[in-house]
Amino acid sequence: MVNLTINGKAVSVPEGTTILEAARQTGVHIPTLCYLKHLNEVGACRVCVVEVEGSQKLSAACNTAAEEGMSVRTDTPRVRQARKTNVQLILSQHNVACTSCPRGGNCSLQDVARELNLLEEPFEKMPLPPRWDRTFPLIRDNSKCIQCLRCVNVCDRMQSMKVWEFSGTGRGAHVSTRDGVDIHDINCALCGQCITHCPVGALSARDDTARVLSAIADPDKVVVVQIAPAVRAAWGDEIGLPPELATEKRMAAAVRTLGVDYVFDTNFSADLTIMEEGSELIEHLKTRKGNEAMFTSCCPGWVRFLKLEFPELVPQLSSAKSPQQMFGAVTKSYFADLIKVDPEKIFCVSVMPCSAKKYECDVEAVNDAAKDVDVVLTTRELGRLLRGTDVAALPEEEFDQPLGTASGAGVIFGATGGVMEAALRSAYYLLTGDNPDADAFSEVRGLQGWREYTFTVKDLPLKIAVATGLASARMLMTALKKGEVQYDFIEVMACPGGCAGGGGQPIRDGCELAGERGKRLYQLDRENPIRFSHENPSVQALYKDYLGAPLSEKAHHLLHTEQTAWKL
Repeated sequence: MVNLTINGKAVSVPEGTTILEAARQTGVHIPTLCYLKHLNEVGACRVCVVEVEGSQKLSAACNTAAEEGMSVRTDTPRVRQARKTNVQLILSQHNVACTSCPRGGNCSLQDVARELNLLEEPFEKMPLPPRWDRTFPLIRDNSKCIQCLRCVNVCDRMQSMKVWEFSGTGRGAHVSTRDGVDIHDINCALCGQCITHCPVGALSARDDTARVLSAIADPDKVVVVQIAPAVRAAWGDEIGLPPELATEKRMAAAVRTLGVDYVFDTNFSADLTIMEEGSELIEHLKTRKGNEAMFTSCCPGWVRFLKLEFPELVPQLSSAKSPQQMFGAVTKSYFADLIKVDPEKIFCVSVMPCSAKKYECDVEAVNDAAKDVDVVLTTRELGRLLRGTDVAALPEEEFDQPLGTASGAGVIFGATGGVMEAALRSAYYLLTGDNPDADAFSEVRGLQGWREYTFTVKDLPLKIAVATGLASARMLMTALKKGEVQYDFIEVMACPGGCAGGGGQPIRDGCELAGERGKRLYQLDRENPIRFSHENPSVQALYKDYLGAPLSEKAHHLLHTEQTAWKL
């Protein structure tokens, strides 16, 4: 242990603990901007500086280790002035159009400036111009970048993609794409983790709310909204609604206040995905040559990653579309027939925890003659649309039918391992004719980056793997290519923690909330009277009345795709 004093108070911490962590353990607040534990401890912003007795220079608390006998002051006039000056310098290169910024009101720079009582900006303003293709799903505005390097290190260390780099010197130093390559041509998976870890508004997802409002106002459009599983575990965060009020039924009621025609649950098509993908897995195990694994295909960030980094493995993806795209296809065929509306009049909106879904819905190869999904909104965009609405006062309402019924297995799609668990529940039934215990495969839950298990179903050993985050996916795919590991079925989610930690989710700076949100999804699974996708009565009716059976010709036409044809 190391003994030191912070503001005159004796502190004892394990060796290697930083001054920042030691201060936090004793309740002493030190402001930060660039700091992210284990990911970004570079001291770039110099907001966390402290005075260490015996040192002429101020030290960055985030990356200075506590030492035996050290005496630290966090509140001296010199420290306060240095922090103030450093933030004023940051503001001199920052576009402070806060009222039109997607992070307005939820910005760490704003918070620190208030904390330091900054009432003037004495330095000449020189923000970099925002040059970017604003039609791209991911938007970078360098006029708001504070050069904290979070995006660089999150993309490198957490996701292994190395899309961003710090280049230039002096006033010309800035963050850009690697080697200055156009964002369209670089290996970006569009996972959005750089967005959710940016402390300001320099990174955001393209805003598509205006397109949705325009469709709602069009009397010739039937606006259908689907809401993804993970959204229900996070939507309240964006509008300040406490968890006890942020129920999925109040969420349905809130979306209806926007004036849409139907509000459905993407969990329905998550169950549909399991029926197709589970059936495909069984066929794969029966007919495969060699020991090739089948990969899940519901995460477009993962699909982009595989196409960019391991294109030779793309044929191993399940051909099943994602739940988002399946839902759109069913809405513009089966549901259009039910309500006797021309499919071209249906405007399908997805509310997703994901930024890559904005890309997916525009992939020509995934769509039929008409687009499955017209617009994707992130959970954050939904929150922006609901501002000004007294959501807490709304009574709860059910989703519309028949595409609003879902099982608990559909709900857990939003957590890492959830797709695997849901698929195994139904694969067991399809192989044996009996249901397993609903929690028989709960071992796949957890936040470890790469985990593997073996389950025996009808004397058939199934070796499976689950990977969460692209760095883990890279390690898994590399080992697979080298023949170091062998599996039957692999689930990968691009975002750590799965969709619960998706790039379109509400941002609480410095907090990783995927685990907490995942727990909420598993709770909803336990509370659901239907725990198996194959027992969803609405899915059963869809097959009986329209599709015939899983993997039928009609099901293949509507619900499957060929990822090798996807363009990036």
